[in-house]
Amino acid sequence: MAERASLRGPFLGMMLLLGLTLAGAASARLWHVPEPPPATPVAAARSLVFADRDDGAVVVSAPDGTLVAVLPPGTNGFVRGALRGLARERRREDAAIAAPFNVTEYVDGRVTLQDPATGRWVDLRAFGATNAGAFARLLTAREENE
Repeated sequence: MAERASLRGPFLGMMLLLGLTLAGAASARLWHVPEPPPATPVAAARSLVFADRDDGAVVVSAPDGTLVAVLPPGTNGFVRGALRGLARERRREDAAIAAPFNVTEYVDGRVTLQDPATGRWVDLRAFGATNAGAFARLLTAREENE
């Protein structure tokens, strides 16, 4: 009987630690606490505004309105999907829908898409080099004419 009582303290301590760990992880998820992007040197960065056009194209421009690219209808599915997810977060948090996003390429080859309006960011390399490259191309795109 004494052996059973001596195990009760460590067992309760482990259960408390497990509970606090789960509560901490759940609270970060519930309160949408974003973790910061990695502190790797930046190779290139650009703020970009994405806007849907009536014909289904996506117009990419600099915050000053300079046209960067036009993504034709039915193309660039990954770009559209990534932006759709971040736009959903903006609507949920009542953030500015038309605010610019930041695309950043790091010296180690990683490309991130950051949303300053919500604090969210996505490491695009996790989706493969081709998908990350779809955003990386926008870093060096020059003004385009339709």
